[in-house]
Amino acid sequence: MSARQRRPAVNWEKLPDEQLLRMRVRDLALRIEGSPLAGRIDRLYAELAGRGIVFRPPCYLADEWFCPDKVPVIGVPFFLAHPRLTKLENKMMLEAEGGTDAACMKLLRHEAGHAVNYAYELFRRTRWRELFGRFSDKYSDTYDPLPYSKRYVTHLPDHYAQAHPDEDFAETFAVWLSSGEGWRTKYRGWPALRKLRYVDSLMARIGPTPPTVTTRETPYSAARMTRTLAAYYERKRAGMGEDFPGYYDPGLVRLFARAPAGSGEPAAAFIRRNRRAIVDGVAAWTGERKFDIDRLLRKLIRRCRALDLVVARGEAETAFEIGAFVTAVMKNVHRFREDAADS
Repeated sequence: MSARQRRPAVNWEKLPDEQLLRMRVRDLALRIEGSPLAGRIDRLYAELAGRGIVFRPPCYLADEWFCPDKVPVIGVPFFLAHPRLTKLENKMMLEAEGGTDAACMKLLRHEAGHAVNYAYELFRRTRWRELFGRFSDKYSDTYDPLPYSKRYVTHLPDHYAQAHPDEDFAETFAVWLSSGEGWRTKYRGWPALRKLRYVDSLMARIGPTPPTVTTRETPYSAARMTRTLAAYYERKRAGMGEDFPGYYDPGLVRLFARAPAGSGEPAAAFIRRNRRAIVDGVAAWTGERKFDIDRLLRKLIRRCRALDLVVARGEAETAFEIGAFVTAVMKNVHRFREDAADS
């Protein structure tokens, strides 16, 4: 965002949430300079320089984390440009993606992998396609990861390297950039090591050269967002669907009860105690992988803890109802995947 941008008409930093939510994003007049992001981006650039890469991906404030398709720039969520907005994001979305120093650096390195890929058009190389797959493969709203596969590095959650060849490269690049020579030991004996060696060799060759693709594009820039913060969050929650951390809260509140501490067994502890039986039972009824069921249970446990829910019914009845609830959720997930595959 340009340093010449006008200052906001009001001091919004101390506004109550209900007033702040009525403000348009562009009227916040946010900048990376002087924000917590500035030092993190400087750190990313230092890491790239330390690896001999002259390219510095331009970063700007956008509506979410992303690197536009084949455009070598990095969009960083505007809510990370000010602690007040990061706090609001946590309140409205129950989490702020990249809100900690470590999480932000992980995401910056991942997006830098995309930007380097596009800046040097690496996806056009034959060896790139042999190792990572076809860049032209269609993205899917869902992907079915193999949790224990050693063909992919592990960096971001949910085995994100398996989502698409472009994500596989970005994750491999991020691991290579952040771990020094540690990747050679950690991934020894893994098929993924071939990808890391390729990135290491390729960056040694192209790193000192200027990029072949440059741009001034800033899609979905926060400086042009006319939506209010309230409208932004309404749209964001709707778009996330079941990925919204509080998506299952209404069902959990019906299953359990909000009560003072000590009035019953914590719901999180109940699910943990019956975890194996729930996973086995749901897997038998749905045919879904135990890994996926367990991942859902971990999410439910976190939400039960956050909501301070306790068990309000008998042991058998509660076990039956939570099993039925998880079964219904997994069947809906399966139906959604089938619909996505048919579309």
